Amino acid sequence: MPLIKPISDLRNKANEISQIAHRSDEPIFITKNGEGDMVVMSMAHYGKLQMRLDLLGKLAVAQSQKAAGDMGRTLSDVMQDMRKLIHDAA
Repeated sequence: MPLIKPISDLRNKANEISQIAHRSDEPIFITKNGEGDMVVMSMAHYGKLQMRLDLLGKLAVAQSQKAAGDMGRTLSDVMQDMRKLIHDAA
């Protein structure tokens, strides 16, 4: 269930809003005059959200490459290249 708070709570109860954001690890929807206005979330939740978006972007690229006929590379080839990079860096 979404957490919804009026903007007056953000102004008057900022510490409480912060605690809720960290404890629930969910976004808090802030309303202004009864309408949705903004979203507040902890930095940890924001970081997780950014990582998910990054992963979904990479998956979308992979899907489009596969749809275009790209067969990719074998795990063996990837591991061989990684070992070479590690060896060359040492």
